[in-house]
Amino acid sequence: MPPFFLPRQSQALICLATAALLGGCASQPEAPVLRPLSDSVAAVTAARLDPLLPTSVLLLGEQHDAAEHQQIEQQVIALLAARGQLAAVALEMADAGVSTAKLHPSSSEQQVKSALKWSDKGWPWQAYGPAVMTAVRADIPVLGANLPRARMQDSMADGKLDMQLPGPALKAQQQSIRLGHCNLLPENQITPMTRIQIAKDISMANTLLQAVLPGKVVLLLTGSGHADRTLGVPQHLPPDIQSKAVLMQVERTQAATEKIANFDATWATPAVPEVDYCAKFKAQSGR
Repeated sequence: MPPFFLPRQSQALICLATAALLGGCASQPEAPVLRPLSDSVAAVTAARLDPLLPTSVLLLGEQHDAAEHQQIEQQVIALLAARGQLAAVALEMADAGVSTAKLHPSSSEQQVKSALKWSDKGWPWQAYGPAVMTAVRADIPVLGANLPRARMQDSMADGKLDMQLPGPALKAQQQSIRLGHCNLLPENQITPMTRIQIAKDISMANTLLQAVLPGKVVLLLTGSGHADRTLGVPQHLPPDIQSKAVLMQVERTQAATEKIANFDATWATPAVPEVDYCAKFKAQSGR
């Protein structure tokens, strides 16, 4: 376990003289807190984060199978919470409409998972739990932001979603859907699947807007495609809401390099073992 993740037994620490760590903590002496990041980790996190502040919304675009990306997300949450700058954490990994807002900071992991209707099948709690629990322990609400599955069918048939992106961006999003499905989707499915992607981005944007607080940051944890300023969630935020998008990048391909321009910052991380997802997809689809 990385040194900046607390052992479970340490999650019950009582808030003692930590007003400098968590804003408002002194008024809630019963609330358990996590110990601060080590000086070295805090310094690295601050060096990444500070050039992007102030901002109302911060989007961290991850590669879902890169464990270091989830670790960085936990570090950002810990630092912003310690500074009293974090308004809320929104997640692609949970559906819009669920929240930990009514939970006590001492709530168990199972209570948090229940509140978020967490699906381990889709998103391993082992990967995202530390970031989520860091926010909960700091009394920061964690919000589901993704499009609920029950709304996907309607989104596929909603032609108005085609008008939510400029023409070139819509075509780029459609191409992204083709490539993301290894060029195996029938062409008549490209438009409906693109509409789902757009509807997901709109759902996340709406969740962020509902959580904005003056002088604080709403953080979105999501895949890099959703954080893309030209195609994703930022397209659906009003111009008066300041937002910054980060690409956490492990790829070194030409296509990955070209994506950098679509983000406000790129945080390079070590490469992860390559996985041929298209081979898996082809095997599952029998093609």
